Amino acid sequence: MELSEILYNKAEYIETASGNKVSRQSVLCGSQNIVLNGKTIVMNDCIIRGDLANVRVGRHCVVKSRSVIRPPFKKFSKGVAFFPLHIGDHVFIEEDCVVNAAQIGSYVHIGKNCVIGRRCVLKDCCKILDNTVLPPETVVPPFTVFSGCPGFALGCKTEMDSASSPSTLHLLEALSCYSVQGTVIGPV
Repeated sequence: MELSEILYNKAEYIETASGNKVSRQSVLCGSQNIVLNGKTIVMNDCIIRGDLANVRVGRHCVVKSRSVIRPPFKKFSKGVAFFPLHIGDHVFIEEDCVVNAAQIGSYVHIGKNCVIGRRCVLKDCCKILDNTVLPPETVVPPFTVFSGCPGFALGCKTEMDSASSPSTLHLLEALSCYSVQGTVIGPV
């Protein structure tokens, strides 16, 4: 999947020494706790909540418009504790997402209008399709496509064993669009 060029007005963005581009319309709460490792783009109307806990974002990441990134929390009998959020390199977060994960690996694509529940772990090279809601504490394995509400894996081999049903054929056709070079998706 090749991403298209995104043109922007240079006056609406602040560029840091490490090449990060942050929109003037975005909100970075607790900026002393937010680390953008370089060449990361944060577009307009995004909110990153560094005032709750540390947020680390890797290199070459894109956070598109109206997305919210906040650290995960856990309720205890004496109150609430927030934990750091780590986002890997080359992560693409589409518009209107709410990310409350504990960890997001590298080379992850999160589709439009997704909700990533608290303390979820997204491993490397996974894809979350548009309008997906991941329940709290979900672990997304590497090289997996998740979709639905609640989110479930589309690439599970047990679902593909009966390749004769029309719904399975439709699923295989949809998965072929998201195959990673060198991997085979389909019944073996």
